Amino acid sequence: MVRSYEALYIVNPDLQDENIQAIMDKYKAVVEEQGGEVTDVNRWEKRRLAYEVKGLREGIYILMNFKSESSASKELDRRFRIADDVMRHMITLAEENQ
Repeated sequence: MVRSYEALYIVNPDLQDENIQAIMDKYKAVVEEQGGEVTDVNRWEKRRLAYEVKGLREGIYILMNFKSESSASKELDRRFRIADDVMRHMITLAEENQ
């Protein structure tokens, strides 16, 4: 069953723009490899974190909306967990307008 998801992840604020774009493309490709469709990717500006993560007090938030089977969200979660370029992440089911 295809469902809508939101993936929010935080990357190091000291990365260059091209490195951040490469990270965004990498995780978009993970969803597409699993047969999903990325509907939107938004990069937010640098924001202060609620608490220190990996010695950093700020991070760049990236919000990716996608539609897929649950296998794509599970694979994306697995990749986020083992990645060195993602400080924190969260994947949730998005509310669909009915």
